[in-house]
Amino acid sequence: MSAIDSTALSFIENAPPGELKEVIDDIQSLLELDRGSVQQKVAPAVEKYNKAQYVTTKLPGGSGLVIVSSYNDLGGGRFFDTESSSSFAYDHTTQRASDVQSHPIEGDNASTVKSLVRDVGDHVKEHFPSLPAHGVYPTDDGIAILIVGNKYSPSNYWNGRWRSTYVYNPSTSSLTGTIAVDVHYYEDGNVRLVTEKKVNESLRSGTSSEIVKAIANVERKYQEELNRAFGALSEGAFKSLRRSLPVTRQKMDWQKAGAYKIGQDIGGGGRAR
Repeated sequence: MSAIDSTALSFIENAPPGELKEVIDDIQSLLELDRGSVQQKVAPAVEKYNKAQYVTTKLPGGSGLVIVSSYNDLGGGRFFDTESSSSFAYDHTTQRASDVQSHPIEGDNASTVKSLVRDVGDHVKEHFPSLPAHGVYPTDDGIAILIVGNKYSPSNYWNGRWRSTYVYNPSTSSLTGTIAVDVHYYEDGNVRLVTEKKVNESLRSGTSSEIVKAIANVERKYQEELNRAFGALSEGAFKSLRRSLPVTRQKMDWQKAGAYKIGQDIGGGGRAR
């Protein structure tokens, strides 16, 4: 792989939420290739991006969003959804699901998985109003719980994504994982917030309600931390970047700025020409 190709693929890996298509368009322009060649070249990176970012899709005939991730990857381009007890094929290029088949959830943690699907769903509906999705998947270590909330506002030049990843270990009653937030603002500039918080909680019991209670508590505290950080940033670093008042220590009336200049010229105070 050439250095140019490697750089182009890194653009995919770091694409902001909701802007993957625009990034691929830019890569096509930079490499001066036709659309088919570009899609073929970036296909592995797009698949990796989709699974890492928990992209969502609708199943044929379904109403809710389901997640595509490494946790529910069956291989061969197929994924499974515990809520509908089904598997589906997913095209990473078109981002569409197809060929839905039955896929019942089995194993020692099947009942807990089903309870978590319900309880996590209630939590997501309450706290993630914009394009949310969740998934609960059995793993070798226990149960993986994924939450993603997307909010896209390209007309206002910003997009954002919240991703929560938790793994509950029944043998230790522990809940570990990360919360990742990615927000991109690009009106007359390019500002991006990418932050991540590690989670490590010990639970008193392994009931579904106890697990979701811990998740809700962790996410609430992190939201409060972000709010405080934004407030400090606004009053601290951002405020220091601008002068509150001009050197005269008086606020400028911009509506009269033109009149000030005209009056200065008439009074002979203008610069000599």
